[in-house]
Amino acid sequence: MSAKCWCVVCAFVGSLVGCSGDGNSPAVAGSGGMAGTNASGGAVVSAGGAAAGTSSSSSGQASGAAAAVGGAGGSVPIGGGGAATVGGAGGSMPIGGTGGASTAGSGGGLNVAGTGGGSGGSAPSNVWTGTWAASPQGCDGNFNQRTLRQIVHTSIGGSSARVRISNTFSGGAVQITDVHVARRTSGSSIDAATDRALTFDGKADVTIAAGMFAVSDGATFTVAPLSDVAVSFFVVSHNGTTCHGAGFQTNYSVSGNMVSSASLAGAQTNDHFNFLSNLDVLNPDAEGAVVTLGASITDGFRAPADANRRWPNDLAVRLVMNSRVVGVLNQGISGDGVKNAVNRFDRDVLSQPNVKWVIFSDNAINDFGGFKPSAQTEIDQMSTMMSKAHAKGVKFLCSTLTPYEPAEPGRSTVNAFIRGSASGCDGIVDQDTATHDPAAPTHWLAAFNSGDSLHPNVAGLQAIADAVGLGLFK
Repeated sequence: MSAKCWCVVCAFVGSLVGCSGDGNSPAVAGSGGMAGTNASGGAVVSAGGAAAGTSSSSSGQASGAAAAVGGAGGSVPIGGGGAATVGGAGGSMPIGGTGGASTAGSGGGLNVAGTGGGSGGSAPSNVWTGTWAASPQGCDGNFNQRTLRQIVHTSIGGSSARVRISNTFSGGAVQITDVHVARRTSGSSIDAATDRALTFDGKADVTIAAGMFAVSDGATFTVAPLSDVAVSFFVVSHNGTTCHGAGFQTNYSVSGNMVSSASLAGAQTNDHFNFLSNLDVLNPDAEGAVVTLGASITDGFRAPADANRRWPNDLAVRLVMNSRVVGVLNQGISGDGVKNAVNRFDRDVLSQPNVKWVIFSDNAINDFGGFKPSAQTEIDQMSTMMSKAHAKGVKFLCSTLTPYEPAEPGRSTVNAFIRGSASGCDGIVDQDTATHDPAAPTHWLAAFNSGDSLHPNVAGLQAIADAVGLGLFK
């Protein structure tokens, strides 16, 4: 079994470097968990061994004793049964298995797991919530000695921002410096008056080992909901590239360190998100974040580029228009199946800051349309993820599978399970009913069919977003 390691990110001050495998990655140093502390500013997790107790080969989680990294700046526990606190007087966030106890500081606490975990309600002002995310993949590309400027479209707003840089898939370390955030105006141009530098444990540069990720310190930066933020940084060196392949967003690359430039003249363009995997905000009104875990339909395949019309984007608009403050984090990967969704569940769902809900979407369509596993195999794997979510106090919302004739009869069997009283789902998003032709239920309604009878067009993506009952987020 290949090693997988992950680190939950919840340092309220200071930065964190953690491991970030997907379950299919080669083993890397430190995949057993965490090591190293930084008493002055926050957690710095480096290669080598477990944080506390013993490590699990399948999840990299420590079990047994309490785990704490970070000292006065904040601590990051990864525990299976012991006590853990984060943030000192600012608040606490336990991340552990059942039985994990926590005590909140004077600023209030967010109980994600262990006894007493719940969902809903506003977060304390020092709790980070994801506003944008893209799942890491292995990609090609040479960005040595180049500036990357990447455009992310937010779901919720906030008063401060931080980013996660991922080196999950590579053959060596990546060194990055001068990470900046700014309001994007158009193209590669930014509003220079809004430009803010981010640091990593107070430093402008960070070196991230293979298989790891790094989370920046936070900086005061006004983030508007449903807006474009430009994240720019200079890649000093790297060996292999971690990206999100189907970004459907024009991003920019130019030679030399041009991070502070208001525009990038002569820049090359691509539609990937390279190394960048998350943008988080501080917002005291945040109710939490929902992760949309899926495959190409969730990823936005067939949605127009640069339009932010993936169904998770459409859901974010609905939430904002209904005065809800729920971050929407798209963790769709085109071509993904259910097995890999299980493998990346810890990293792409449970490590997201202030996650309260996950919507599991379209992965099984790829399986049934391809190697055709039994429906029970897919159901069992979905139940595994459900158990993982519930152990961390995260609600698991099940999506029925949209029409695709080659996926029958497995698709209909899974849909019947989801709609049944014994599914264990915390709620249902009925994508199937919202999109199929009533006269031919295994086929798309013509108005929603992109033309390949598998993926929805823009109207179909909107129909999926409209099928998400906002009452599920409570």
